[in-house]
Amino acid sequence: MFTRSLQRALHHVSSPSATTVPPAFLLPFRAHLTTTTTTTTTDPAPPSAAYNHQPQKHTPTYVTPSPPPPPSPQRQRHPQLPRSPLPPPTNPPNLHLLPLLAAQPPHYIVLHIHARSYLLTLGDTLRLPFHMPSAPPGTILRLNRATMLGSRDYTYRGDPWVDETRFLCRAVVVAVEGEPLRQVVKTVRRNRRVRIKKNKMQFTVLRITGLEVLPEGMKVQEEEVGEELEERDVGNEARG
Repeated sequence: MFTRSLQRALHHVSSPSATTVPPAFLLPFRAHLTTTTTTTTTDPAPPSAAYNHQPQKHTPTYVTPSPPPPPSPQRQRHPQLPRSPLPPPTNPPNLHLLPLLAAQPPHYIVLHIHARSYLLTLGDTLRLPFHMPSAPPGTILRLNRATMLGSRDYTYRGDPWVDETRFLCRAVVVAVEGEPLRQVVKTVRRNRRVRIKKNKMQFTVLRITGLEVLPEGMKVQEEEVGEELEERDVGNEARG
């Protein structure tokens, strides 16, 4: 077998078309690892135009702001009914009209009790949404916080409150009502303990027993102060 391969190598060497490079199987093992093929070009390509051009100057571009989007259409609400306008606050020069208001009963008053307004007249019963523990049944109270006094043809409005010396409103505590007992059962998850909370609210009931318009309120106030002093004196005499 070695002789055949040698004959073939000699045949290739003697042939005119054979190259001077021996066959690969005759080369040493190191030659197989280092053989590389190189190609030479006679006409090298010119460098691309991207490397030999001058840098261009960038002109700033201005972007016009886009117009804002149109507002979304709002839901159409039902038109509210016009409210009756409140009378303007009564100026001090118009106090001379108070005798006309006082001479036209019956009167009404808009009272404020703990930031709640109540429209009342003589003989009305008012159930307060809370309990007054310091006012048992039979207690007489004077309500001095009002925003409006009026009759059929006249209205006296404060700014914001009506002077307490211009009217006299008295109420008597007639009863203390209570709602039915309510029980709330409270439980905790994965716990057999059951708690029962009991709640029973109480409410104070008032009745308007006196409502007067005082055109000359200062004199009446002085008379009331004098009556209080006389009552105190009588009490001190009784104790002595």
